[in-house]
Amino acid sequence: MKAGNPQAAVQAAWLNDIDITPNDFPYIEGLLQRAFSVWSEENLPLFGLEEVSWYLIDHAGKILAEALDRPHAEREAASAAARQMLMLGEPGTIAGGDYSLAAAPVKTRQQGHVYAVMVSTADSDPVEAQLALTVQTAKHFGTCFYHELNHVFLSDLYNLRTQNEREAARWTALLQIVKRIHDKIDVSGVLNEVFESMSDIYPGAHLELLMTQDYQSSNLRVKPLHMNAATGEDKLCIRAYTENIMLSREKVSEKGARTLEIAVPLSGKQGVYGVFHFQIPGELGKDMDLQLVGMLADTAGNAFENAKLYEQSNLLIHELRLINELSRELSQSLQPSEVFEFATKELLEIFKADYCCISELTHEGDQFRIMSTNLETLDKEPFPVNYGICGLVHNTKEPLILSDYHTFKGVRSKIMDSTNSRSLIAAPVKLRGEVRGTILLTHREPHYFSYENYKLLQVLATHIGLAIANASLYEAVQHMANRDMLTGLYARHYLNSCVQKRLSTDSVGSLLVVDIDKFKQINDSYGHQVGDRILKQVCDIIKSSIRSDDIAARWGGEELAIYFPYMTAEDCLKVAERIRERVKAETDPKVTVSCGVGGWRSDQDRISVESLFFTADMALYRAKNGGRNRTEVGGFDGTSERLTP
Repeated sequence: MKAGNPQAAVQAAWLNDIDITPNDFPYIEGLLQRAFSVWSEENLPLFGLEEVSWYLIDHAGKILAEALDRPHAEREAASAAARQMLMLGEPGTIAGGDYSLAAAPVKTRQQGHVYAVMVSTADSDPVEAQLALTVQTAKHFGTCFYHELNHVFLSDLYNLRTQNEREAARWTALLQIVKRIHDKIDVSGVLNEVFESMSDIYPGAHLELLMTQDYQSSNLRVKPLHMNAATGEDKLCIRAYTENIMLSREKVSEKGARTLEIAVPLSGKQGVYGVFHFQIPGELGKDMDLQLVGMLADTAGNAFENAKLYEQSNLLIHELRLINELSRELSQSLQPSEVFEFATKELLEIFKADYCCISELTHEGDQFRIMSTNLETLDKEPFPVNYGICGLVHNTKEPLILSDYHTFKGVRSKIMDSTNSRSLIAAPVKLRGEVRGTILLTHREPHYFSYENYKLLQVLATHIGLAIANASLYEAVQHMANRDMLTGLYARHYLNSCVQKRLSTDSVGSLLVVDIDKFKQINDSYGHQVGDRILKQVCDIIKSSIRSDDIAARWGGEELAIYFPYMTAEDCLKVAERIRERVKAETDPKVTVSCGVGGWRSDQDRISVESLFFTADMALYRAKNGGRNRTEVGGFDGTSERLTP
């Protein structure tokens, strides 16, 4: 350092102020060992003291380094001498035996804390000279230690400066790329700019973008993301997509070539749209700035989302016009067949689908029937409510989109199999919150329908459902006329007509008549509102105890009747007993019922509706007179079977 250079003097003074504290002592072991190594190379052996052994011991009494390989007993003595010096805080000697020991502290610059001890062992006297030498050696070692400390500090400063320069260059490049990306308002332009920017920064990297089916691109580097893929690369991308995190790993080929693989999600505020897949060969991977890659991917995701939202706004305007026109056309017709045919035609045109099928639930609610389709070979006979795609939509009450039917492990579909279709979107047609039908649109190409198509079909299905509801209003009114408003059961005239039809077509059936015991006393004691509540409770128990094909009606007052198609009197008796026991256990206030069962078979004499009701009514009469809360089975030959609770 030159005396005439004030700046150098200030720098030297600043470096001399660098020091350690007792909090640093547990972490300086490596630094102490490097300083001892430097000291040993510069100063050993000392002239005239070649046989002196030197030990470096830390603040806790642990031997960190030694100049010569000495006996274990000597090493233990050196450690004990250091601990003694640490307690006393001053240099000292120990004489005795075949050698003498001297220990001197190594102290911090500013506070004078002892952070190490230098210990020497020698075979010769005098010990005073050995102690003086040890003290000077400790000071010299301290100089070597602080020289190493300054070197470490300056190295850290240099690395920090280099890192800051790289960070500044990275941010400059990132800002330029961000500006170029956000200048694009179309999705294709955003992705092309991202590919070009990535190629400029990492020219040796292989980059592709794996996208979900929501976006179709002509760019060869944009490929579909297969969620059921089995290869290792695809699994890395799938995990990055599902967890929305950047993942990386190093692969080594059989020939020893190394490749860095990175999967970065393309995500915005509304979701994840795809995954950038990098493959960087050889040494290029070591210079890969993963943080920069992540920031570029975040920028690309936000720009992609903004461009997509812009395109979606234009699409939304088009869809609103489309919905308005379709609703206007649908509202002009009140014939259900016309509504179905027009809806099929319009849906095929709107979605450019290959096939369309609109189905509706039957009045019984247990089957679907196809109301309109452009597939002439499709069988239009009713099919079970749980069958195929229609059954799946009916059970979940949710719309459905299939990217590839060939990989679908759920239900099978006749329309998909017969047309060799791969893509499908389906939506329920709801009426007052209940599924009354389904709309299926298919295409032979996989991944054909987008998420926008999926959402648009839901909206159109709502309007189609309203049109169907308006066209079916007359039928709904007729249906309401056949119901008892208080209990929700069918009216007596409807039950009579249904039984009349069943007697002419079926081979066996049963009629159960149920009467609430002492119902007049309930009305007199609790009032008619409680009586109505009891009546509804009994009706609810009956509804939950019979099949969907069974017909329950309010026969009159507190008397209820249920017709069981294809059920013998013996089986009807079991149902009657179950109803009777549930009524006794579940009603509040507690009531009981009496039941009369009448059955018929086609091998008997011809039976009429009146005779069947008479048989069941007589059985009920016997149950009432026999003590109530029981079931009687009437026979046409005058016999009966009595069951008591």
